[in-house]
Amino acid sequence: MKENTVQKRPCCMPDENEMFDLAELFKVFGDSTRIRILFALFDSERSVGEIAELLNMTQSAVSHQLKILRQSKLVEARRDGKQIFYSLADEHVHTIIRVGREHIEE
Repeated sequence: MKENTVQKRPCCMPDENEMFDLAELFKVFGDSTRIRILFALFDSERSVGEIAELLNMTQSAVSHQLKILRQSKLVEARRDGKQIFYSLADEHVHTIIRVGREHIEE
């Protein structure tokens, strides 16, 4: 009798909810405007105005995209008086961007 070598689900396969969440995360990276904002924040925190000026965008458009990036836990905000400064949420975001860039440059 032949031994069944195919498992129903590999041990490293995430459950359906995790796969859905991961797909949603990758959708956020599917927008070039959001990628531009993430690159603008790669080395330092910036205000909405600074990002808008750097990327030649309106503050409203930047704010809209930052809201999506915050909801996806890719950026975080820090208030200083009336000003809010944004930065990449953690080293994982840096790594995703860096590795993605390395991949396309191969």
